[in-house]
Amino acid sequence: FGDERPLHREPVNIHDVLDHVKQIASTGFARQIKIVENYDPSLPPVPGSRDKLIQVYLNLIKNAAEAIGENRVDGQITLTTSFRPGVRLSVPGSQARVSLPLEIAVEDNGAGVPPDLMPHLFDPFITTKPSGTGLGLALVAKIVGDHGGIIECDSRPRQTIFRTLMPMAESEASQGGHG
Repeated sequence: FGDERPLHREPVNIHDVLDHVKQIASTGFARQIKIVENYDPSLPPVPGSRDKLIQVYLNLIKNAAEAIGENRVDGQITLTTSFRPGVRLSVPGSQARVSLPLEIAVEDNGAGVPPDLMPHLFDPFITTKPSGTGLGLALVAKIVGDHGGIIECDSRPRQTIFRTLMPMAESEASQGGHG
């Protein structure tokens, strides 16, 4: 949280990020869980930091794996990307509505988020884990916010979805660059 440097942005292929994270998860903490990809192959790049985005999705997948637990034989995490051009949102501190057409979702069939925790899910120091710091989702929300995106969660038992809505990288043409 102490890093106030501006984010160095470059176009990031979110599928490369998710593939990298899936590889880490599949060989480590989510070995026993089926990870399903449901990608929109035409998704344009996300403007941001590849390393920070890896941190976001690694954290979300790790939480999903922990929600499922090690003993479930039918545990599944689904990674979904989709392009939703009509999604425009008001962002705090701005009158303008920004376009956040890139949706990246991490869904699990774990126990779900307790309803009393939902309003505080992204607050620092909120955790249900005995050894948790409660900084994971707060940091995820900060990084997503630093990328100009938002994160939301829908949860009920056996279906929790964390959705990040992100801007897309501007094309060279719209930046006035010379190709």
